[in-house]
Amino acid sequence: MAKPNATPETRSVRLLKVGEQVRHVISELLTRQMVHDEVLTAHAISVTEVRMSPDLRHATVFVKPLLGSDEDVVLKALRTNTAYFQKEVAGKLRLKYAAKIKFLPDESFDEASRIEALLASPQVRRDVAGEADAE
Repeated sequence: MAKPNATPETRSVRLLKVGEQVRHVISELLTRQMVHDEVLTAHAISVTEVRMSPDLRHATVFVKPLLGSDEDVVLKALRTNTAYFQKEVAGKLRLKYAAKIKFLPDESFDEASRIEALLASPQVRRDVAGEADAE
């Protein structure tokens, strides 16, 4: 039977699935404190998202330390131990290529807080209330 053509939708589903698997492996390593690093052991770190490149050779991992404290120190520790994470992910997922991992801070929470603050500002509330009165 012929292999069906890969559409952008099916490729993106595959990228999402592999990204989620990578996220689970890295989260498990951090939760079980399998990385022998004092900084990573001392902090609770949330792996919020993993974005895979279309060829599955690169993984961008977005992380956020709980309470947002010592983000720079935690990122430096994660980047120092990148080789260990790559080895563990490659061993557990058994993909054709071991993905190169890059750790970045997750800015989505900061952006959400900024938007919440804008929506709570008196000028925006006045405009929203004005639109409600017009209806």
